[in-house]
Amino acid sequence: MAKLSIKGLIESALNLGRTLDSDYAPLQQFFVVMEHCLKHGLKTKKTFLGQNKSFWGPLELVEKLTPEAGEITASVKDLPGLKTPIGRGRAWLRLALMQKKLSDYMKTLINRKDLLSEFYEPNALMMEEEGAVIAGLLVGLNVIDANLCMKGEDLDSQVGVIDFSMYLKDGGHTSKSTEGDGQITAILDQKNYVEELNRHLSASVNNLQAKVDALEKSNTKLTEELAVANNRIITMQEEVERVKEESCYLLESNRKVSKADGSADGHVLGDARKQLKEETQLRLDVEKELEVQIGMKQEMELSMKMLEKDICEKQDALVALRQQLDDLRSLNHEFSLKSQTSDSALKQKSEIISRLEDKASQLTATIKQLELSEMDMVKQAKNLNSAASKLIQKPH
Repeated sequence: MAKLSIKGLIESALNLGRTLDSDYAPLQQFFVVMEHCLKHGLKTKKTFLGQNKSFWGPLELVEKLTPEAGEITASVKDLPGLKTPIGRGRAWLRLALMQKKLSDYMKTLINRKDLLSEFYEPNALMMEEEGAVIAGLLVGLNVIDANLCMKGEDLDSQVGVIDFSMYLKDGGHTSKSTEGDGQITAILDQKNYVEELNRHLSASVNNLQAKVDALEKSNTKLTEELAVANNRIITMQEEVERVKEESCYLLESNRKVSKADGSADGHVLGDARKQLKEETQLRLDVEKELEVQIGMKQEMELSMKMLEKDICEKQDALVALRQQLDDLRSLNHEFSLKSQTSDSALKQKSEIISRLEDKASQLTATIKQLELSEMDMVKQAKNLNSAASKLIQKPH
């Protein structure tokens, strides 16, 4: 029945050649058939108001499996006038058809039978292979356009009855239109196959691109880790070789001592082992001290960089102050020239000149103080450099 409904809707929509609305009879019958398919085998849930049997629960799962469906679910919940779950389910089907995503959402839902088992019996249509077939047939609906207004519809109280007369044709009409129907069906099948193949190829390309990016990132990370590990291995090998050489040297010296004085074998061997432990401990202490000195050196370098930054800021401030001093001097010069040519404003100009001279003297004092602080900073930097060089030249 679902196959006939979908086929009849596609054929009539193509022959009509315009956007379908809510009053179109084949479209209304399609929604009734889909509603019966989704209701088939539904488990009955008990509530305070009695037993409830609605297909809105399975449709809500699509939002969790496909984030794109969240917009439809939110729109359904925001629609005014919908008070029952069955009304929300009918509105969801209409919005999914207008979005041309009904086939994708149904395929996503049918592929998760582990989640559908909570709502359907094992022998339900959605749990069988027929459900997957219907989801595949829904791909053909992507060729039609629908504009459905649901604000004025009473979706809660509609009674869905299948009109079988729409799918009964007389033999003469059927024999005349068989060839045309076959051509339309073949074209639609080819179009649907190409669209589905293109969609799968796009998804495969996106998945492969994501995998390639992830592999490149992991390859870069592994390469860096491998380089670090190789450096550690080389360092450890050098350390092992050095310890082996020291051990061989100590063993050789012990052998020489044992040949020279065979009676003192045990005592000399114990002394040699003790000496080896002491040298090993001494080497570890030296390495720790070296690490501490390296850390101090890094801290000194950091403090030197901070001092250099402070010196640069002070030099910039000195340059700005000198520029201001030059501007003040030029103003002073201009005012002095004007005071010579204007006898009436001599007193006022002299006062302005005195103020400017006071400011100039203050700025000069400030510049001298900054120069002194700069010299102190330079001395501190030299002291830090000398201390760092002493730490570096200290024998390890």
